[in-house]
Amino acid sequence: MKLLIALILSLFATPTPLVNPQTKATLTGRWRVKFSLVETPEKNLVFEVKPKGGGTFLLLDTGPDNKPVPDPLPAVWSETDQGRVSFAANVELPLGTCCREMGTLIFKGTYGSDKSIKGRAIFIASTTDEENFIGYRSSVGTFTATREP
Repeated sequence: MKLLIALILSLFATPTPLVNPQTKATLTGRWRVKFSLVETPEKNLVFEVKPKGGGTFLLLDTGPDNKPVPDPLPAVWSETDQGRVSFAANVELPLGTCCREMGTLIFKGTYGSDKSIKGRAIFIASTTDEENFIGYRSSVGTFTATREP
């Protein structure tokens, strides 16, 4: 009986192989971002992360006639230990079918994996709007971002 108890205890005391901890996702690199705001069709950009919270947005189809914007725009980013990320830039976006407007495009999301981010897109226009609770015209939507090789 003592031998059986000793055998059972030794089974529980045997160290189990260590499982490799899941690698933490980071924002570094280039991201292909697809976003859609209310009343606008899906748009695309490339977000390139630079050190110390800097980066660039290369707008692929937000120029006049849905053409690319030729020069990258300066962007900023931040991330938390809980897997939440934010990145933003001042951009000009089409407004419906007739107009364009300057404002701040903000993305707030979480990592789906090391190669994807999903979340909310927010555009706060430079035009004041007294009826809006934040005082500016704004639009919200969703985005997905995938890491580019």
